[in-house]
Amino acid sequence: MSSQLEHPTLLIPGPIEFDDDVLQSMSHYSESHVGPGFVATFGDTISMLRKLFQTTDPSAQPFVISGSGTLGWDIVAANLVEAGEDVLVLSTGYFGDGFADCFETYGAKLTKLTGTVGGRPQLPEIEKALKSKKFKMVTVTHVDTSTGVLSELENLSKLVKSVSPETLLVVDGVCSVACHRMPGRPVDIHVQRQGHRGFQGAQDPARHVLCFHEELDADHAELRGQEAVLLRDALAAVDPRSAHRTHPDSVEAAIRALCDAPRGLGWIKKAVADLGLKQVASNPEDQAHGMTAIYLPEPVKATDLLPKLAKAGVVWAGGIHKEIAPKYVRFGHMGVSVTDPARKDIDKAIKALSNGLEECGYKA
Repeated sequence: MSSQLEHPTLLIPGPIEFDDDVLQSMSHYSESHVGPGFVATFGDTISMLRKLFQTTDPSAQPFVISGSGTLGWDIVAANLVEAGEDVLVLSTGYFGDGFADCFETYGAKLTKLTGTVGGRPQLPEIEKALKSKKFKMVTVTHVDTSTGVLSELENLSKLVKSVSPETLLVVDGVCSVACHRMPGRPVDIHVQRQGHRGFQGAQDPARHVLCFHEELDADHAELRGQEAVLLRDALAAVDPRSAHRTHPDSVEAAIRALCDAPRGLGWIKKAVADLGLKQVASNPEDQAHGMTAIYLPEPVKATDLLPKLAKAGVVWAGGIHKEIAPKYVRFGHMGVSVTDPARKDIDKAIKALSNGLEECGYKA
């Protein structure tokens, strides 16, 4: 039984519901950032982040970073790419497009492959692009929460390594880490980013994590001028003795809860389908585990349905993909809402959806 005050159940693609342990840890008393307690907790956090990113490679280096989620984009664009270098962005929605805009802001030469709405760029067209020129980097959004599309990483990584082995592969998780298994070695993923909003409710907007899976040489990560400050600040957080920017206890509690979280949430997708509803990500292999983007049936509008869900104590999100925004809603099912069956959050949401649709004039 949760000790939290009664409140609407937050089921969007992030932020998400708090785990009680995470919420309690966020009330931790202040302590010295160079004291033994902080150093030990921060060290444990870094070790558990390796587990969370599903790597045992000792060269994989996680970073706990103070800044908005898009700061991860800035760190990659400012430190790993020079102005004028070519970057290939694989976009499956709003966040892939945003990453592309970030690279252009920093002066990179951009090539963007965009999947159809609800789909992803396919390997043959990616291979054709890789053979057309030398790219410094390929980026992919693992789960784009604007569409619920899951990008396949293992074959993509093998393709990049085969066609252009000197090219870096950067994965923007958004809400995939701890919801999806990452391909193990010898697959080469150089950098992963994940916002805290999917970490069992560790939703401090000023924190997120990066994991560098390989030591990057000077050609890949030369610290230069003002732009390098982003990476220098991140590097400082690796050393507990200088990591005073963020307290790790809430992160540690969230990671402990997630590392053993169950997977396999196909029943949620089935419940949506049983209502006669279609997902934006039409191919089952391309559907994210931690969220679902759902097309609304006629005559239902998001502006009518979402208030009815809220009245039932359930908070969902509207669409943000520019081509289909009014036509769908987004349902986040991550963290404690699915790892603690006693909460019944998902059952409550499905029932509210069914009732809300009926009130809007649709009956499955």
